[in-house]
Amino acid sequence: MKRLSSTPGTQKPGLPVRLLAEQAFSRTAGAPLICGNRVRLLKDGAENYPAWLEAIRSAQKTIHFENYFIHEDDIGWQFAEVLANKARKGISVRILHDWVGALGKTSPRFWRKLREAGAEVRSFNPPRLDSPLNWVSRDHRKMIGVDGRIAFVTGLCVGRMWVGYPDRKIAPWRDTGIEIHGPAVAEIEGAFADMWTISGGPLPANEVFEGDSIPAAGDAALRVIATIPNTAGLYRLDLLIAAIARRSLWLTDAYFVGVTPYVQALRAAANDGVDVRLLVPGSTDIPILRQLSRAGYQPLLEAGVRIFEWDGPMIHAKTAVADARWARVGSTNLNISSWIGNYELDVAIEDERFALAMEEMYLEDLKHATEILLSTRYRVRLAARRPRRPLRQRKIGGGSISRAGASAIRLSNIVTAAITNHRLLGPAEAKITGIGGFLLLLLALASILLPRAVTIPIAILSGWLGLSLLIRTYRLLQKKKKEEEPGPGQAA
Repeated sequence: MKRLSSTPGTQKPGLPVRLLAEQAFSRTAGAPLICGNRVRLLKDGAENYPAWLEAIRSAQKTIHFENYFIHEDDIGWQFAEVLANKARKGISVRILHDWVGALGKTSPRFWRKLREAGAEVRSFNPPRLDSPLNWVSRDHRKMIGVDGRIAFVTGLCVGRMWVGYPDRKIAPWRDTGIEIHGPAVAEIEGAFADMWTISGGPLPANEVFEGDSIPAAGDAALRVIATIPNTAGLYRLDLLIAAIARRSLWLTDAYFVGVTPYVQALRAAANDGVDVRLLVPGSTDIPILRQLSRAGYQPLLEAGVRIFEWDGPMIHAKTAVADARWARVGSTNLNISSWIGNYELDVAIEDERFALAMEEMYLEDLKHATEILLSTRYRVRLAARRPRRPLRQRKIGGGSISRAGASAIRLSNIVTAAITNHRLLGPAEAKITGIGGFLLLLLALASILLPRAVTIPIAILSGWLGLSLLIRTYRLLQKKKKEEEPGPGQAA
């Protein structure tokens, strides 16, 4: 696999700026630059799904399919039938989904049909008696790898909402993915292998691909950023890109809940003359998130960041393009849950042709969005009246507990700030403090009128946590006992 890297300890004072930037990117993201790839931009379900199905049908050896959820609707069954058919023909089909993501969307019958056909299906991080809080970290990745020769990294899950409901005149969710050929496929397959191991044991040796065995397929250079909880590789890279962008930084995000360091990075870029734009949903499958996102608009708008809200049912893409030279596509949202808490998968592409294509797509998207402005009283308002859809048309599909967690974190941060006065709150955050105050009063009222409704859940959770700690203690002691036992041939 051809990678651009530098050897520690060999840098000289005259090292070219390009190599210094390359070193900064590699160290920040924790991912090397891989050359020799061909990357195709795929827009919405109309382009992604046919490409995925074509690749799956062409499989000769292996299909690795990892996605947050597969919805048990006509689109989900279409994929299930194709995957099951390949498994019956002896192709190694391995499917990994998130337990929380699939909750309420896919029945045991759906997975049983796939297993009966010969596919191996695993669920990531189901509830465990010895770990009551394990649900906090989720596998939010979306990838497909076929035969070690083609891979897809995307923001799309599998479901009818990404295709739309033409009979009801409901447009599809807007989303973005990419198709990759070349040595980088090995890195994507390696990310799947890691998740497969975590979920129940390693892949067979013949399904682990090395980059050196995959020939170059183009001239695009990219990084595969496989984020694991608490490493924040993409978060650091996003901050770096915001710091070094010179002309433009255009962002699209489905569940934006800006943390202070990133908001300040965007503000600093805009104050320095960079054209910073943020495209977010106007309607969302998590209603409270819209208010949380809007609470953070004012400081961005005051600094000159342009914010647009999508006019359609939902924009689910997670993308960025900077200076028409650098672009990112993947599963990570701009919130603390994705950056820090989840397993995510993104690709950062350093290729001018691809970045220009991303810019063209972004400008096309803005034709279907409404800009948000500050009024003369510094209040957030719409630049033009957006045609509003009935709630029944906007509320399609389910959201993510992880994204809801990010919303809760945002809410708790603002409420804490209001109580402790550790930072200045703006008028835009009044709704959030109001929600926090109402919830706290509701909890206090419930504690007085219905004490059991409060104490019983707390008792159950405390008991579960206590039992899990005792189970873990027992296992650690057993492990210590085994380590202290004399081995064969050793004196007792």
